[in-house]
Amino acid sequence: MFAELNELLNASPERPEQGKLTLLRDTKTDGSFLVHHFLSFYLKAGCKVCFVALLQSFSHYNIIAQKLKLHKLNVCLWIPSLLGLLPRGFQQFSQGVSLTAAKERGQLVFLEGLKSCFDVFFGEEQHVGQTNPLQFVSKDGSNLKTMYEFVRTSLMASGSDSWKCPVLLVDDLSVLLSLGVRPVDVLDFIHYCRVAVCSQLKGNIVVLVHSNDDSEDEENELVVNSLCHQSNLILWAEGLATGFCKDVHGQLKIIQKGSSELKAEKNLLRIYQYKIQDKNVTFFARGMSAAVL
Repeated sequence: MFAELNELLNASPERPEQGKLTLLRDTKTDGSFLVHHFLSFYLKAGCKVCFVALLQSFSHYNIIAQKLKLHKLNVCLWIPSLLGLLPRGFQQFSQGVSLTAAKERGQLVFLEGLKSCFDVFFGEEQHVGQTNPLQFVSKDGSNLKTMYEFVRTSLMASGSDSWKCPVLLVDDLSVLLSLGVRPVDVLDFIHYCRVAVCSQLKGNIVVLVHSNDDSEDEENELVVNSLCHQSNLILWAEGLATGFCKDVHGQLKIIQKGSSELKAEKNLLRIYQYKIQDKNVTFFARGMSAAVL
């Protein structure tokens, strides 16, 4: 996870919020770095995570998680003599997260969409009593009930679980539309997941969607606009209007919704620019890039 983003959001893995829907939105840029942040954040927080990965394979996310893990270790390796002086909590924080270890201990439930689609199309048999969550791609292409049931059962607490609040993470929701799912069915899926995860289980949902202001894809824009109204927090990554810049890769709009109970409370909008590095992302106010200063 990215410490600077946690500071901007006033978030800490020691005290994760509950009952929230967070929308990750990108326009003319790749906002997947936000997915990697929240995946690492909630695993580090000790939450049970169901990751519906429709875009990339497990190895892709695991490699990036390892890079972020190495970045945290390098903080200590630069000054090894200080490692013993650091508080125990910081030493644990510097170790990052391992997706493989999280799967093995039951903290991470990973649905690999690419593999599941392959199994559906090429007739790979499921284990007895199991149903492929993406079986809808071979039928009418709209019924997401099996995927909802997969999410619900994955996050239901068992007697041996000691995890904190459950979390559903989806990367990315726009893929469902590309697979022929109707917008109303995508929104119904999110609605039922909100009821189960946010309301009943007091957990959180984080979804990524792609958007384009001048796009003619009305179905995608319908889903994006509907999710914007439902979300408690929106992180909107946008490409620069001026084009490519090696020192500034884009801007991030952070929209924090006012409380529904306090109608007079307005939404809070903040805008930052960012630069994606090999193992980190830095954020700064507009026009305050290190290259400019």
